[in-house]
Amino acid sequence: MKKGIAASKGYAIGQAIIKENREVSIVERRIENVQAEKERLDKAINNSRNQLVKIKEKAEKELGSDKAAVFESHIMLLDDPEFTGAVAMNIESNKVNAEKALSDVIEMYMGIFASMEDEYMRERAADVKDVGNRILANLAGNGADDLENLNENTIIVAHDLTPSDTAQLDRSKVVGFITNIGGRTSHSAIMARTLEIPAVVGLKDITENVKNGDTVIVDGEEGIVLINPDEATIAKYKEKKAAYEKEREELKKLINVKTVTKSGKHVEVAGNIGKPEDIHQVLENGGDGVGLFRTEFLYMDRDEMPSEEEQFEAYKYVAEKAEGRPIVIRTLDIGGDKKLPYLPLPEEMNPFLGYRAIRLCLDRKEIFKIQLRALLRASVFGNIKIMFPMISSLEEFLAAKDVLKECMNELRSEGKDFNENLEVGMMVEIPAAAVCADELAKHVDFFSIGTNDLIQYTLAADRMNEKVSYLYNPHHPAVLRLIKMTIDAAHKEGKWCGMCGEAAGDESMIPILVEYGLDEFSMSATSILKAKQIIMNN
Repeated sequence: MKKGIAASKGYAIGQAIIKENREVSIVERRIENVQAEKERLDKAINNSRNQLVKIKEKAEKELGSDKAAVFESHIMLLDDPEFTGAVAMNIESNKVNAEKALSDVIEMYMGIFASMEDEYMRERAADVKDVGNRILANLAGNGADDLENLNENTIIVAHDLTPSDTAQLDRSKVVGFITNIGGRTSHSAIMARTLEIPAVVGLKDITENVKNGDTVIVDGEEGIVLINPDEATIAKYKEKKAAYEKEREELKKLINVKTVTKSGKHVEVAGNIGKPEDIHQVLENGGDGVGLFRTEFLYMDRDEMPSEEEQFEAYKYVAEKAEGRPIVIRTLDIGGDKKLPYLPLPEEMNPFLGYRAIRLCLDRKEIFKIQLRALLRASVFGNIKIMFPMISSLEEFLAAKDVLKECMNELRSEGKDFNENLEVGMMVEIPAAAVCADELAKHVDFFSIGTNDLIQYTLAADRMNEKVSYLYNPHHPAVLRLIKMTIDAAHKEGKWCGMCGEAAGDESMIPILVEYGLDEFSMSATSILKAKQIIMNN
């Protein structure tokens, strides 16, 4: 038995196929004919582009356009003159072969991403590696993918699965996958959840412990992998698998059911989204709307700020698709750990406590106002609510609201429509805000508790640090007290209180939050139906 990270729920029993590591060993060669080497590079890039276009089309068909968007960014990297130009320049300047020149540039790009503190941005290093390895494989004349012609009941065993590997998995053949490395936010894990394929990642050395043809059980609930289990264990897991699949079918009956607790209170169960297209998965899973739209993703993977018009179209799209359901949109939460190439920021000793989110926006009002104007204009197309992140004091909230009022006055003078009565709230993710919630509640329209940061700030435990991650505990009495104080403070002033951190979808936390009177739970789309069931049973 091996223990890893449960990346995608469910149970799978099948035969192992080891996916060979596709990395090409780099041998540096001096070259005489620079032009011929650059032509080799161009040919490999073109072959890579053609392969990715096919993968993107397959992903759009099977996963939806939002999950296929990662391949658009891969293709964009191939078309980025800065990336390809740096490789060509390396060939020219150092008279080295294309493989060595490309490898140097990949390492540089990966180093930039891997050094970032934000987990999502760190995982983007895998994208650069995926694209780079594809070009290298094409340079070596070995660009074909090796996940075709698989048998039924196959479990893929790999050091890692790239986004393009995962998108190509044939769901009629592949029943699960396990990897040495990876985390819950890696693309492969996200896609596994979308494909509803059980997956366990971060197993460290699973490729050394499994052989082709071994019988493997993947327990995506507990993050456990069993290699060549006995008949009794297989029978036990067959029962678990059948029970899990039956429960999933039962949960689908809740898609259009209102979520009401045993005491008769109606509770909203919403979804967290990062891109406009993610709204579809929320609605398909019975979500009551969006409890957190992370707008920073509109600013990433590009080389300039998104314009007011571009942002307006994104917010309008979500508002219209939601058809009157509430859409809580968090203003830009960037800076410190999440960096943008076109927004130079100072290096910080402790970026989580630094120049980020509302602090950056209040300092750089020209950026903030573009977003607020776009949000206000989009508010006439649906039930948009604006939420400010990282608020630590009443003064900060009021300052942010003053900038919003400035934007309202500008739009009025320009004769542009917006919802004059839209709700304006804040995230409670700093302990100071929870402690002062009684005062803040007099001025906000709602609270949304961001437990991811609230827990790590309260317990002084960085959740990304494996050495102290055991301290990161949503059930800690101090955390529970801050949550209860926030909910009570909101209710005392007749305001509603939601939660958009991971704890909102934590099955062990939901009964406690129901007892505390939380009004809205927001989580990843795939957790919505299970959360509805638990809430209705409490």
